[in-house]
Amino acid sequence: MTDTIIYNGTIVTVDPAFRVLRSGAVAIDRGRIQRIWQPREGEPLPEAREIVDARGGIVMPGLINLHTHLPMSLFRGLADDMPLEQWLNEHIFPAEATHIDEETVRLGARLSCAEMLLGGITTCCDGYFHATAIAEAVEQMGMRAVLGQGVIDYPAPGVPDPSKGVAVARDFARQWQGRSDLIRSSIFCHSPYTCSETTLTHAKRAADELDVLFQIHLAETRNELEQMSSAQGCSPAAYLHRLGILDANTLLVHAVWVDVSDIEQIAGSGARIAHCPESNMKLGSGVAPLPDFLSAGIAVGIGTDGSASNNDLDLWGEMDTLAKLHKVQRLDPTIMDATSVVRMATMGGAKALGMDGLIGSLEVGKRADVIIVDIDQPQLTPMYHPASHLVYAVRAGDVRHVMVDGAWVVRDRRLLNIDLDDLLHRVRVFAREVIRRR
Repeated sequence: MTDTIIYNGTIVTVDPAFRVLRSGAVAIDRGRIQRIWQPREGEPLPEAREIVDARGGIVMPGLINLHTHLPMSLFRGLADDMPLEQWLNEHIFPAEATHIDEETVRLGARLSCAEMLLGGITTCCDGYFHATAIAEAVEQMGMRAVLGQGVIDYPAPGVPDPSKGVAVARDFARQWQGRSDLIRSSIFCHSPYTCSETTLTHAKRAADELDVLFQIHLAETRNELEQMSSAQGCSPAAYLHRLGILDANTLLVHAVWVDVSDIEQIAGSGARIAHCPESNMKLGSGVAPLPDFLSAGIAVGIGTDGSASNNDLDLWGEMDTLAKLHKVQRLDPTIMDATSVVRMATMGGAKALGMDGLIGSLEVGKRADVIIVDIDQPQLTPMYHPASHLVYAVRAGDVRHVMVDGAWVVRDRRLLNIDLDDLLHRVRVFAREVIRRR
């Protein structure tokens, strides 16, 4: 007797062979995948406490959003169509100083989790402030996450004294180590240009001592490259390499302005990369050399970035944009094929987080983070190649069911762990206050 059997679906395993089982089935017990098979015609299903008919849909591992700022969904559309520095300094930082506290952080985190879960994202990697409040909100929503307390050399939400930033981040990371099956802690340094050498090295040392992921924005804009080259005499990536920060426990976010030497150093160090194409496009930051990262053997996953600079947390749209952006940028329609992009959105993110032994594919023994995509609709009919559909045709609203760690969190497009109407009402009240005070 197993807990759950999902049957009558096209099983896209994203295993090393990228096996696809038509009319397949998945058995789940105690939060783990127990069996994946293709029942013979007329073969009865084993006994289970729950049997779910996928109705011909795609059954696949949950998506992994490798870079988010969850509470920033509260500032979605607040300031658009401007360079990163102006967007941050003139709009986002002032809005955070005025409106962000523990309660609003919980509100924004729940809003972001609701959007991601309804869109089939079962895991995210986040960096922001008031990380304890974020962790509590994410755990309540039933989502898996790696959460980093932010560190920056300026007064920040919950950390008015920058000199205490690393200590606050260390305390959060320690408190949440092993506390939850779904939450892993992390330390998030904003960037090499907003954190001093001392801050960077102390934060990285704290992350290494606790054996947690160290996250940092890197080489996002040409201005950052020029600034760091002038101040340090080298590129941002080379600067982190010189400080000893690049290693297999470091996640670099963006990495747009890197050259061949930078890529070699990143690959040699084992550091991983979160690629955020839509945010980079919207802020006019540039196009990261993703094909070169993959050729160098760097583990790369896909991130949306925060909703304030994207402006959504839809990883399906991100996959579609990613594939087409690099085709047109390299003038090569064969580059970033659909199967490779699906891998990046699942196993790529899992490898970048060091969690590929737990999640990222449907394989026996892994945790059951599973989504079912409804393909019984005009834009998804007919289906010849599932991977093609997943990258070029599926959208967030096509996700019907979502399971995290063997527990359903979305059934028939309905969130099970929160009153969505009440959540949206609270967010609209918050937005009215933002408008009033602006």
